[in-house]
Amino acid sequence: MKQTRQSMEETISLRLFFIGLFSLVLTAALCIFVFHKAFSAQVWADLRTECDEVAAAYTYLGEDTQLSHFVKSGLRITLISPDGTVLYESATTQDMENHLSRPEIQQAIADGSGRSDRDSSTMGYRTYYYAKQLAGGNILRLAQDAQDTWSIYDEALPAVLLCCLAIMALSVVLSWFLCRQLVRPILAMTKNLDTIQEHVPYRELMPFADAIHTDRLLRQNNENLRQEFTANVSHELKTPLTSISGYAELIENGMAKPEDIPSFGQKIHAEASRMITLVNDILQLPQLDSMQQTGDRAPVFEPVDLAEIAHSCMEQQKLNAKRAYITLVCEGGPAVIEGDRQMLEELCQNLCDNAIRYNRPGGKVKLSAGKEKGSAFLQVSDDGIGIPKEAQGRVFERFYRVDKSHSKATGGTGLGLAIVKHIAMIHKAHISLESQVGTGTTITVFFGAQ
Repeated sequence: MKQTRQSMEETISLRLFFIGLFSLVLTAALCIFVFHKAFSAQVWADLRTECDEVAAAYTYLGEDTQLSHFVKSGLRITLISPDGTVLYESATTQDMENHLSRPEIQQAIADGSGRSDRDSSTMGYRTYYYAKQLAGGNILRLAQDAQDTWSIYDEALPAVLLCCLAIMALSVVLSWFLCRQLVRPILAMTKNLDTIQEHVPYRELMPFADAIHTDRLLRQNNENLRQEFTANVSHELKTPLTSISGYAELIENGMAKPEDIPSFGQKIHAEASRMITLVNDILQLPQLDSMQQTGDRAPVFEPVDLAEIAHSCMEQQKLNAKRAYITLVCEGGPAVIEGDRQMLEELCQNLCDNAIRYNRPGGKVKLSAGKEKGSAFLQVSDDGIGIPKEAQGRVFERFYRVDKSHSKATGGTGLGLAIVKHIAMIHKAHISLESQVGTGTTITVFFGAQ
């Protein structure tokens, strides 16, 4: 089942809404806390003022019951004797228990005044009490019910709720608008991916744009290489096949003279051998790519002496060199590395074959092995035609040829140095090329630290 992905706009809008809702709730809680503290302080101040006024007027009263003249809505007045007996209570006419144990009474007897808040057992409210000791020893106590303190919240609650709803609605609209403004430049980036780096709206998106640009360049480069490789393979295979087909047709139609048949057969054999070599090289390159990129079919590394590789290569290339009138020389000392012997032999064979192929009759090819500055090396040098400076950076590309006419004459596939490059990379080796037109070329492969 296809997974439904939430859009970036929806995600940001939702998170902004919840952030706003959380901020609103937190602000409301803090405001209620602060307001309650302020209201509580105001209640205590009002009770103290009221108590001072009643106490001042009490000295002029004839009877305790006249305290009822000072009772207001929500305000209770109690007169208590020093022994805790309730002399007057404005909230009820019934007898009340001894109040000596009440905290505000004890504090008033000790300090002259006292206060406390608690649930009233008689009235059922949370009540604030303020007591003051009078000149005769009696204690005057005023009480304010918590219900009256919180009534302001009840009155303001509808307005608060309406404000909260309005703020939440506004936050939804603003978050949606803000997200549209944030997302719109990002969507505009996708209109032209070729120039995406020039239209990055936010600094944080630069790595993302760079990655897309790099990926597109890599894909385009790979596509160009694929097309070029296909064209080159088609061209390289077509040439020997055309030659083979032509000679075979002459023989098939009886147009070839009996004395020409051996010559035609030799040419057919040479072209077929060239095609087999080309096909083998083409098949080998993907295998080397796979080893390098994914580690599939990992090579078998073992101790290998590069001097032995160079000497063995010289022995195998002697006949090839003799046909081209080239002198082969091998020198150097032991240079043991961890590597795949078969690959290293092929690397040396390709370098030596190239040196012979692009040399002149009477030239010399030298194979060397040894150690230099802590690195083992394998070197093949010649005194042939050399490589122009502008072409030295491309000679390891597939099918690249400096002199195409000379390559066709010598039968090269154009893949030898590409194979050398891949084998060197698998062995984590570094290739150095030094060449000068008309003087010769030296290719050195360093294994290990450089």
